[in-house]
Amino acid sequence: GSEVMGSMSPYGVGGGHRHTPEIVQNLSAVAGSRVSVSFTPTLAPMPRGILATCSAKAQPGVTAESVRAAYEKAFADEPFVHLLPEGQWPATASVYGSNGVQVQVALDESVGRIIAISAIDNLAKGTAGGAVQSMNIALGLPEELGLSTIGVAP
Repeated sequence: GSEVMGSMSPYGVGGGHRHTPEIVQNLSAVAGSRVSVSFTPTLAPMPRGILATCSAKAQPGVTAESVRAAYEKAFADEPFVHLLPEGQWPATASVYGSNGVQVQVALDESVGRIIAISAIDNLAKGTAGGAVQSMNIALGLPEELGLSTIGVAP
């Protein structure tokens, strides 16, 4: 609505966002141990797209190289997850109308935190895209079937 035009505002602040448990679950799986995450989304004046910046405390001895390697391993066989080259950052315009997600990860050594940034088109990669992807897997069809087309209307 008009209340968001020219304005940005956070929501789900203080760990209250409904997707925080899912983020913790998946990052913990990548890390091999439980991690805690601070996640606050920001509502922006655009019709579709989410740019998420999440951070987690790094375990002692973690390096930027080991974080990158963990992400490369975790997403190596995921057709819709695109781990970007180092130094390139996710952008909502780059995933517009797609079932893809762009991901980048960095280690902020000065504070000992891992920073993970992702961009999705929430109207394509959201529940509908997830349902089609899950149906494909359940029916033994190619996971990408019906999801590689850009789906933008309007």
